[in-house]
Amino acid sequence: MTRQKIREMQVAALENGTAIDHIPPEHLFKVTSLLGLESMNNTITIGNNFKSNKMGSKGVIKISNKFFEEDVINRIALIAPNVILNIIHDFEVVEKKTVTLPDEITALVKCNNPKCITNNEPMPTHFDVIDKEKGTLRCRYCERKVNKEDIILK
Repeated sequence: MTRQKIREMQVAALENGTAIDHIPPEHLFKVTSLLGLESMNNTITIGNNFKSNKMGSKGVIKISNKFFEEDVINRIALIAPNVILNIIHDFEVVEKKTVTLPDEITALVKCNNPKCITNNEPMPTHFDVIDKEKGTLRCRYCERKVNKEDIILK
């Protein structure tokens, strides 16, 4: 193996599973929590502060033999927009896509309005995404707008 190839292999190759790449380092552990990785029995590799030409530094998560539903992955865009999702079979990337916000988000974000019914009754929150670029959400119950930087995950 060449010296250059050894230097590039910072994380072991994944035979089958999902690799989530280009996660902003400051959001890596929020993403792990959002995906519930702490309760999985799969082999999981988490790396942070890898050198990235595009971002300066990045985080990476590799999960063997796990393939997430699209709506679960799209929720990552709440805290880490533009991450790259790689689906891997037999050590080959068979699908690669950029993660984007879905049109609606249910039971994931807390409403910032203390008078909202979702903060006073046992019911799930429901938000419409009104600006995918800025990450702006609107509560369906009280219509309070929540900007990306003010989002509180449940």
